[in-house]
Amino acid sequence: MSGPRTGALAVILVLVGAIWPASAADREQEQIMADLRILQEQTQQLQQMMAALSQALSSVNGRLDEQVAVTRKAFADQKLQVDTLSGDVRIVREKLDDTNVRIVSLSQELDALRQSIPRTLSSLQQAAPGGDQTALGTDPSASGGIDAAPTAPPAPGVSPQRLFDTAWADYTAGQWALAIAGFDTYIKSFPRSELADDAQTYIGASHLLDGKYDEAVAAFTEVITTYPDGDAVPEAYYKRGLALERLDQPDQARESYQTVIDQYPESQSSRLAAQALDRLSRPSR
Repeated sequence: MSGPRTGALAVILVLVGAIWPASAADREQEQIMADLRILQEQTQQLQQMMAALSQALSSVNGRLDEQVAVTRKAFADQKLQVDTLSGDVRIVREKLDDTNVRIVSLSQELDALRQSIPRTLSSLQQAAPGGDQTALGTDPSASGGIDAAPTAPPAPGVSPQRLFDTAWADYTAGQWALAIAGFDTYIKSFPRSELADDAQTYIGASHLLDGKYDEAVAAFTEVITTYPDGDAVPEAYYKRGLALERLDQPDQARESYQTVIDQYPESQSSRLAAQALDRLSRPSR
């Protein structure tokens, strides 16, 4: 009896062993399927979130584009306003410069009138019968103590610029005597003018070109001593050296040239003086 029972039990165990792995595999597969479904749901949720985020980004980009367009337009409007304002400022500045020029011109005209009136009165007093200065109801002190100049005074109302330009025209035309007289009148009439040192330099240049070298040296020395801060001083030193060369005074000429080079190295006169020194250093043939 034990033999058949033992065999039946073995068969049952074999069947149970065969069924058990199949049942475990089914449960594992069901778990996998469940995990897949969860993963699919999470993927769908993620896709929905991505779509919502993309839509939000598109909305933000659209707003940014609108803001950029508004900002660009604002910058363009501001640039236009700045350009317009700059143009207006430039126009105002040009008008202001023109007004300043007119004011300076009027000031010069008034200065010319103010300085010419005493001379005119003095001339009329001297022309009065017997030289009586009281014949015209004036007093000698009314002239402000101005001595009569050796050169003719400028006509009443002549501006400094016009007087200077007249002397300059005589200078460029080679009328040395007229140029010297004109520049001398300018200096005596407007001694504080910014062109006074230039006028004195042209006096020296007129003497130099006229072959009057002693007078040229004296005139250029006057520029150096009277207008030490003037912009014509370097030219005066250089041209004084030229006049000294003509007077056969090479040592004094070298000293004048060297002064230009030492004190005004960046000036055009300094370069000319260097060339003159080089010329003097060459042996004469």
